Amino acid sequence: MTEVDLRSFIRDIPDFPEPGIVFRDITPLLADAAALDAAVSRLADIARPLGVDMVIAAEARGFLLGAALARELGAGFVLARKPGKLPHTTTSAEYALEYGTDTLEVHTDAITPGSRVLVHDDLLATGGTAGALCALTEQLGGEVVACGFLIELGFLAGRAALAPHPVHALIVDGAE
Repeated sequence: MTEVDLRSFIRDIPDFPEPGIVFRDITPLLADAAALDAAVSRLADIARPLGVDMVIAAEARGFLLGAALARELGAGFVLARKPGKLPHTTTSAEYALEYGTDTLEVHTDAITPGSRVLVHDDLLATGGTAGALCALTEQLGGEVVACGFLIELGFLAGRAALAPHPVHALIVDGAE
């Protein structure tokens, strides 16, 4: 079987959502069964040796591969959502984006203390979103075993912002 070139399924959209930003559109990858399967399988291959109990991901794009990754790993899945979207008691973390600030919340009982947690998102840029996921995990007593991404924008140095947590990405655009 031929290896799927995941990068070929990612569309670059200039000036979205703001001028100067190049958005990485993963919808072509999601629409192709072989590419979707390859992405989830490769992410799982990286995470499997880590003994992951939970995968945490941010809405909305992190949910797309994060839940499938959790299933592949036999792990639970934790939703991190915008404020006011979760129905039970929550804890929150504020973070900086490339173009502003935002906040994520999780249920206070979403992560059991001592759980081994993989932080997942589709894209690593400056590390703000993933950093907030790490903070939420640690607030609840979980251990961040690694951060895993489909795409890393290496030129934005998000990997350094997540230190000392190990970072894995299937596609790295630009040098760190």
